[in-house]
Amino acid sequence: MSRVPADAAAQAAELVAAARDDPTSRLKLAARSYERPRGLRAYRRAELAFMRWQVNRGLMAPETGSPWWRAVNETLLHDTTEASLLVDGVPGEPSSPAVTHWTRFLRAPSPSGWYLAHNASIVAGYLAHRALVERETALERFFMDVALLRVFYAHCLLVRPGLALGRLARLGPLLGDPRRRGADLFLSLSDVLPDTYPLGDEPIEKILEGENFLGRVFDYGVIVPRLEPLYLAAAEDLGEPRVATLHCADFPVYAWPYEYRHVWRTSRSLAGIALVRALIGPVRA
Repeated sequence: MSRVPADAAAQAAELVAAARDDPTSRLKLAARSYERPRGLRAYRRAELAFMRWQVNRGLMAPETGSPWWRAVNETLLHDTTEASLLVDGVPGEPSSPAVTHWTRFLRAPSPSGWYLAHNASIVAGYLAHRALVERETALERFFMDVALLRVFYAHCLLVRPGLALGRLARLGPLLGDPRRRGADLFLSLSDVLPDTYPLGDEPIEKILEGENFLGRVFDYGVIVPRLEPLYLAAAEDLGEPRVATLHCADFPVYAWPYEYRHVWRTSRSLAGIALVRALIGPVRA
């Protein structure tokens, strides 16, 4: 007869380990944390949509997938699974601040609570597995920073809409709500990143040229000018000061080298970028 681990953290570790080499099992495990009343299922759409994209890209494959993406995803899976077990009455104390955020969210769901828990897990995964970055291609490293920046921005739409959208702050809660498809604009990379893994040695400038007009205008016209305050806000909201070290002089540097920071500027769609900046107004906290 197999032994059942005594506490929620240990049980979560075993469940995650059992799903580790099966992408479909990872998806099912993620979905299980949202299978309860009070509208939780509406929140799982954002998380599962991004996970399906990761699976379809081949990132979660045990032999040919990405060590870094797999590890970060595993951190999120462990946190949500442990929190779900705790809420269901399994003994134990939260093993990390992210798990504490998840238990609070599962007991009292809210859009801002979901982002706080989700981003705490994502940041924990980023920080814990930074050593794996060097095993990825240069292009993949760039999109690691893009993904992090976008989840920070999406969270900001809800809790700091003035910073996120300036004069259009009233739209923040609507656009950032993880239960709505509008959030996909910020939580997905499918609009710019190729659906294959690993990425080749194609110049990053060519990849960025393929970004659609609206995505480019929003990225460079709205998000990029807010880089520094977004990181500082995330560090404060998550209670994780190390987040503030993941940018340098208005440029993300978690995985992308500062010396190649030119990619965070563009000479394309300048009229559209100028227009959206004028509509939103200057950056303000």
